[in-house]
Amino acid sequence: SFEGTLPGRPGRPLLVTHTQVPRRSPHTPEGRAALMHAICHIEFNAINLALDAIWRFDGMPGQYYHDWLQVAAEEAKHFRLLRDHLRQHHGQDYGDHPAHQGLWTMCEKTAGDIVARMALVPRTLEARGLDATPQIQNKLRNTHATDALAACDILDIILREEVGHVAIGNHWYRWLCEKNSLDPESLYLELTKRYEAPRLRPPHHVARLLHVATPPPRRPTRPRGVRGARRRHRKRRPVNPTHRSLCARSASTLALCRRMRWGSSRSGSRTWVAVCCSVRSPAIRRG
Repeated sequence: SFEGTLPGRPGRPLLVTHTQVPRRSPHTPEGRAALMHAICHIEFNAINLALDAIWRFDGMPGQYYHDWLQVAAEEAKHFRLLRDHLRQHHGQDYGDHPAHQGLWTMCEKTAGDIVARMALVPRTLEARGLDATPQIQNKLRNTHATDALAACDILDIILREEVGHVAIGNHWYRWLCEKNSLDPESLYLELTKRYEAPRLRPPHHVARLLHVATPPPRRPTRPRGVRGARRRHRKRRPVNPTHRSLCARSASTLALCRRMRWGSSRSGSRTWVAVCCSVRSPAIRRG
């Protein structure tokens, strides 16, 4: 029950730092319950984020408020789907697991800057969640559990509608940049540093779709001598005993051909060389 608490801030779940949240393995029912609870908490915070964007920032066009009211309604639908899933498949409810406040922390940081809010909450933090959703679905499907497959169906709905939410944030961010004569690409990178926002991690599914500015990929540097070291420490493949026997026979045959000055005879030696070369052995390559 949420009675006796501030609206949007219930007494449960217990809020901890992101490092204190236990790891959630999708291969156990307990891990899947914790995973779905974490996503449910994200959707709960997303309701408040959308409503805060309406209440906090005035002077915007009417479509802005209509867009974020629609986002809040869809986030509430996602929360209900996930909460019903927890109750039906795991016998648990929202608030039974600890959670962290990563999304809401960024909301507090950008309380006085609508441009930063549009840049860093929908098109960064929510986009990161969408980029991770297909990977989560793959892990859940690999378990072949009934509750995991049902969770994938819910995530399909969330993924489809959340792309629209990120697009709304992207639209109003670019609208604000155009209104204030700001370069959206360079400003975005500046805002991520100023507010210490997390970097977008590959694969950038949503970023590529919405043309969101992403940091240029770092070219890995390789110190001198690494290539030779990799070659020296390359893991050798296990040798098939039959293949080992063929290699030994081909090596002895190749030695016999060399003694016969292979290639000078018109009859048998070329046939023997053909047999040797048909077996891929180190002795043949060295020869």
